[in-house]
Formats: sequence, C-alpha cells, structure tokens
Amino acid sequence: MMRYRLTCLTPLLVGDGRKLSPIDYMVWKDHVNVLDQWRIFRLLAKGPRLEGYLNQLKTAEKLDFASWGGFAQNFAGRRIPFESAVYSVYWNRAGGDSLHIPTFAAGASGPYLPATAIKGAMRTGMVFANWRDGMLQDTLARVKGERLPRRPAEGVEEHALGPAGANKMRLIGAGDSAPIGTNQFKIYLLRTSTLQARGPNFALGWKQSPRGAVDGARPEDSTPVFAEMATPGTAFEGAWDEKTFFLQPEVRRSVRWPESFNRAKIFEAVNIYAQGLLSLQRQYASSAGLGLLDRSLDELEQKLAAAREKGSCLLSLGWGGGLPAKSAWLDTTNADYRQILEAFQFYNRALASNLPFPKTRRIVFLGNKPATLPGWVELEVQDSAQR
Repeated sequence: MMRYRLTCLTPLLVGDGRKLSPIDYMVWKDHVNVLDQWRIFRLLAKGPRLEGYLNQLKTAEKLDFASWGGFAQNFAGRRIPFESAVYSVYWNRAGGDSLHIPTFAAGASGPYLPATAIKGAMRTGMVFANWRDGMLQDTLARVKGERLPRRPAEGVEEHALGPAGANKMRLIGAGDSAPIGTNQFKIYLLRTSTLQARGPNFALGWKQSPRGAVDGARPEDSTPVFAEMATPGTAFEGAWDEKTFFLQPEVRRSVRWPESFNRAKIFEAVNIYAQGLLSLQRQYASSAGLGLLDRSLDELEQKLAAAREKGSCLLSLGWGGGLPAKSAWLDTTNADYRQILEAFQFYNRALASNLPFPKTRRIVFLGNKPATLPGWVELEVQDSAQR
C-alpha cells in the first residue's frame, strides 16, 4: 500500500471556510483560548448573569476580559499559542476583520489535510509545465467574445493535460490525511506588503484596512491578520494511489500518453513550476527590499534541489499564497495575459497602476519580523517496502 507524506516547510493553512469569531475566544497568557460556549451557557443558566453574557455576545466586538476573563482560564476547549508573545499586544490593538481567525480544516477526529489541496496544486504545476505556444492567445480570443466564458482557460487545461477521459492527472490519487494533534498549530501574524512608486524605483509599504499603506519601516502600524497554521516540520500522511492500468501499452496508446509518462514526470512538472514561482517571489522580495524573505526563498530553492534528487516535489498550497500560487501562467508582464485580466473588472485598478502585478503579498512574520511566505510543503510518496 502506498502512502504520501507531506511536510510543512513554511506555516501552512488549508482551511474549510470556518473562522474563530472574537466572541468565541479570549486571549490570555499569549494564547488564543477557544471557549466551550455550551459549558458556559449551562453554568450561567443557573444564575442571573446569562442575560448580560448574551447581550455582550450580541453587541461587543470582543468579550470584555475584566468581566469574563475567568472563562478563558476555566472553560477553554482549546488553547492555541501565538507564534510570538508580542502578538498579544497587536491583537489587543486590532479590530474588525483582524479579530476573525481562519482555522485549519478539521473533522470530528481532529485537524487534517484535504486531499483536494494537494491535487489542485499539482494540477496547476502540470498545466504550467505543459504549456504550449498559442494557448494564451486562444484564451485571449475566448474572453474577447460577446460574453465572458465561465471557464476561459478550460481549453488550455485540456490541451495541457488531455480531455476528461484521458486526463494525465487520472494516473494519481490521494486521500485526505489522517488527523493530527492540535499541538502542531500556532496562531501566526501575517501582514500584506505592497510596492509603492518612488521615482524610478519601488519602495516597500504595508497595507492598512480598508485602504492605504504605511511606510515599509513601520509594519506595526499596518493591519494585522491572525491565522491558525500548521508549524514548519508538521507532517501529514495519507493514502496514495496510482492507477497503473493506464500504463499498460495498449491503454497508454489509447489515451495517447507518452511512453515515459509516470509519477516521476508529474513530480518533475510540479518542481518546474515551483522553480518558476520561487524565482518570481525572489524578484518581488528584491524589489521590496525584504532581506529575510529573500533568504527564506533561497532556502526553499535549496530544498527544491534536494527534493528533485530524491524524487519528491515542492508545492505551494492553501491560504495566503495569492494569485501567483494559483495561476499556471507566471509572466505577468505579458501583454496578452494582461489583456485577459483586463476583461475582468476586478483587476483593472491594479493593472492601471503601472506597478508590478500583483503588487501585494501576504507575508508571515516570525519573531515579529517579515520572514517567509505561507503554504510551502514537500510531498513524497512511499510504498510499503520503504516505510
């Protein structure tokens, strides 16, 4: 039986859409203490304080620690530490959406990694590595029609991977990972960097909500984002399947797959994409003057080289990676690509700024310094003999 092992290289969040509301937790002793509300309701129902508690849940942005701090001490279902103790100060100053903390995907047995995150990231890498001349122009022609297609790049995927019945991604399959312990997670601080024009060059800024940016030397004045993320070194394991039926000579000819096509080819395609993405991110780090981030990306490039030697691959997946980590086209200066984006009004303002596109990145702070990008992992596959 084959299994995969996915190891976090940078903090990782693969969510299921859920967030911790600021009335669902309290910060105490540099931990996010997730309240067991049912226990609290049962306790308060025995006395006169229930109505006051319910009123605060309805009206307050966050619970008043002076009134209800004892719940953080005695009625916490989970206690999630901040990556750095100083983040408690930023949390106390924050408001609005910053107080809503996205959480890792979890089921009844605990946090797990959904397999769709793995397959989606690998699919993007395969499309990138199998891109052919003319595909971008075909997509541009589709979006210039009278009506925008719902899936403008559907033809690109089919050309790169094959039609539905012969899609090359059918060779591999992965299951959701086994649940892992909640002690593998921390609350990380992220801030959104941006590039600002300074004469002929660019300068670093940090985004504020709802708009505007502060100088790059003052990240503490920007809008923070808190997220529950798996720590570097955390490993997820799950079932891996390879449909060797497709590799039989007559079947391979029927679906028109190359004779050399196998899992190693898929992993190499993913690594080609990872190399291109890391190069793009290093260009951004250089333009923004983010030295720590550039060193982190250099370390990832070294890990990519090591992964290629041992037959594994690097992926960028999950929350926080932004458009570059979800797009199979990385040359954002290409005129045809920009025309495609202009067909969607969402991008028009950013494209009109004459700044590098996209000009923002979500940066993970480590030790209160802008240090790395979220979501980088290493994927390796082992059969029963190797385990």
